[in-house]
Amino acid sequence: MASLPKPPPPPRPKTRGNYNCGRCGQPKKGHVCVAPVPVPVPSPAPSPSSSSGAASASASASGGGEHRLRRALSFDEAGTTPSSPEKKPKVELEDEGDRDVEMGPADAEGDLPHDADEATLVEVAGRPVPREVMAEVLRRIGPRGVMAAAGVSRGWRDCAARVWRAAEELRLRALAGSGAALLAALLPRCAALSRLHLRMESDVDATTLACLALSCPSLKTLELTMAANAINRMTGEDLNRFVSEKSSLSVLKIGGCSKLDILNLCSSSLSILWLSDLCSLSKSVVNCPNMSELSLCFTQQSNDCTDLVALMDGLGRTCPNLKKLHISSNLLSNEAVCALESAHLRGLCMLSLILGSKITDAAVASIVRSCSSLELLDLSGSSISDNGVAMICKAFPHTLSRLLLALCPNVTTRGIQLATAQLPCLQLMDCGMSLCTNSKNEKEGPCLGGINGGIRIIRKLSTLKKQPIHQKLIIKHSNLKKLSLWGCSAIDALYVNCPELNDLNLNSCTNLHPERLLLQCPNLKNIHASGCQDMLIGAIRNQVLNEFAAAEPSLPCKRLADGSKRVQLPQFLQHQPLEHDKLIELSRTQCTVHLDSSQYHRAS
Repeated sequence: MASLPKPPPPPRPKTRGNYNCGRCGQPKKGHVCVAPVPVPVPSPAPSPSSSSGAASASASASGGGEHRLRRALSFDEAGTTPSSPEKKPKVELEDEGDRDVEMGPADAEGDLPHDADEATLVEVAGRPVPREVMAEVLRRIGPRGVMAAAGVSRGWRDCAARVWRAAEELRLRALAGSGAALLAALLPRCAALSRLHLRMESDVDATTLACLALSCPSLKTLELTMAANAINRMTGEDLNRFVSEKSSLSVLKIGGCSKLDILNLCSSSLSILWLSDLCSLSKSVVNCPNMSELSLCFTQQSNDCTDLVALMDGLGRTCPNLKKLHISSNLLSNEAVCALESAHLRGLCMLSLILGSKITDAAVASIVRSCSSLELLDLSGSSISDNGVAMICKAFPHTLSRLLLALCPNVTTRGIQLATAQLPCLQLMDCGMSLCTNSKNEKEGPCLGGINGGIRIIRKLSTLKKQPIHQKLIIKHSNLKKLSLWGCSAIDALYVNCPELNDLNLNSCTNLHPERLLLQCPNLKNIHASGCQDMLIGAIRNQVLNEFAAAEPSLPCKRLADGSKRVQLPQFLQHQPLEHDKLIELSRTQCTVHLDSSQYHRAS
């Protein structure tokens, strides 16, 4: 008996949908295609609208038997598998070989070069754009925009990664709760980063410094500022370790350093160091032979026990090339300045010792003996007198260009006039709160404008001397550009003759009489008159803004035959100034009167 044939196997369950034939377009189910096999012809450029077909054709033309479909927004290499958009983008640390695609007039219309590969293109608004062009566009937006662009597609993510790899300077603001996480996720992408500016709204500790040291191998400049509600918890050992590990670091600026118990920095590459909010340093050593600028700002606390004498004495041995020195502390005294003299820092060109109420004329004598060519001298908050100002004028007549003597109660109008008369190179003069009546500030300390523009409150100076109320100040200088007399309530009369002056600060000059004010400054651009009387503001407008003499005729005049009076001669039109000359003259007299921080008056 013959064996029966085996029944056919049951049909496979349906797992995929219907597809159309790629040759004729008919459904594949039960279809035998008779269309001829197309011969692959190289096309000028693959269009984004048919990227799937172009990708399959290119795969078959490359010699491989397998056909792989690509997503429309995927521009990865043929040998890699496209990942789903839901997956987290992977950060590429190694730089890929860039292929330049030059764009000419024809390329701008959409015709790409024949040798342009799909991997060098990215789709923008349905049109292919070279990745180099897209990366250049992303470089011109902020970090937040680059991070948002990385989530569009793989092509955009590759362009964003290229921007991060080529970034040399970065400015970030780390929000509260995401400081270290943001830095750990972003900074490893920036392999070429050399300048970093951070505005921290979250706390900073040793973990943040370790992340910076590990993620930025070629970092040269680091500027870290703290928000009002953020705390800098780094210690002196953490900072010393960070500086010693970064052999390429040359500029370091850190704010909120109140937790540093010791300061023991040793670096051969560090040239600029700024530390603010220091307090009670038990050890302060800065061993940086190539240091050129040093700024140390201490908090105004009564329990500060920092030994500034030892700090000043060691600067000569550890920082012999120091040129700019700024120290802000209420512990500054004549002994600290004398220690600076023994350091033999002959190359100093900028010296700023502020808030030292114990600094007197003896300290000025030490400065004169130790420094030979100062360009900037700031002794704001000291107790020097007119004799100290005379020593400064005699020692630096040809080099000193900026002199700041704010909050110096023993300096009078005689010393200020002496400085402007004997310093021909002077361009900036600040005498704020030096000539004041002291009637309102006997219990609360005066306000001092900080180096960075902030306002600080300090306690009453112990050597405060009451100034006479009615004082007359006469300033005549040919090169002075900025003059600050803020808070000088003891001035009753003011005469300023400075042809190059462009900024004048008269804030809170409450006793200045309007009829005893004379300003002869043709190039004046800004006048600050906040807190002044209304009549004084009107006098300033009349003199500087020329509101009541805007359009006077400039026709020539001639006396009558009997010599009785002079009449204008309109027929001599050739002597009238041209309209272009009038516009030039009006543009030269533009000035702004600032009445407060939010309101100002402008006229021309």
